[in-house]
Amino acid sequence: MKSQLTILFFILIRFSFCQSPTLSVGQSAPLLEHRMEASSSEYFSLMDLKGEGLIVVFTSNTCPFVVGFNDGSFNGWENTYNSIAEKASQSNINTVLINSNEAKRGDGESMADMIKRKSDKRYSMPYLIDNNSELANAFGAKTTPHVFFFDRNMKLIYTGSIDNSFDDDKKSEISYLMNAIEAYSNDKKIKTKSTSPKGCSIKRVKN
Repeated sequence: MKSQLTILFFILIRFSFCQSPTLSVGQSAPLLEHRMEASSSEYFSLMDLKGEGLIVVFTSNTCPFVVGFNDGSFNGWENTYNSIAEKASQSNINTVLINSNEAKRGDGESMADMIKRKSDKRYSMPYLIDNNSELANAFGAKTTPHVFFFDRNMKLIYTGSIDNSFDDDKKSEISYLMNAIEAYSNDKKIKTKSTSPKGCSIKRVKN
C-alpha cells in the first residue's frame, strides 16, 4: 500500500506547474488588497482577513490528498482544517482556504462545488475562489494543500505541508503547522519553518 501511495504522489506532483518561485520564509505576502469572492458571496482580501496572523491554505474539492483516498487509507487533510483554525483562533490568527484550480472549474472545482464542499465539511473559515490562479501564481503555490502561515505583519513564518503524513523517512508523527501555531502564539522560535508541500498539483490554465 505504501508503494502505491508513493507512486500516486509522484504522479500527482511531478507535473506541478507554477508561474513564479515559491515564497520564502521572511518574505511579505503579495496581492494583499486583491479581493476574491467567497462561497458566502462576500468578497475578501488577505488584508481583510488577517488578525495577529493569517494561515492561507490552497485547497481542492477533488484532490485525494485533500478529500481522502477511496480505499480509506488516508482520510484527507481537509479533516484537519477546522481543528487548525480553532487552534489558531485562540491567538487571534485567522485561516482562509483558497481554490486556484482554474483548469478544473467545470470538473468539481467551480464556485457551486466550493459552496457544497464548505457546507458538507462545515468549514469554519472563508473559502475563496482564485480566478485565473492569480494568488497561487503570486505565491508560487504548488499543491493542494499548500500552507502559507504569515505573522501579524504578513511576513511568511511557515510554509509547506500540514504534517508529515507522507514523509517516507518519518519516525513519528509531526504536526508542522500546529507546532508553528503553538510556537508563534507563545513568542517562541518556530523550529521547522519550511517543508515540502505534498498533494495534487494546482490545475492552472496554461497559456
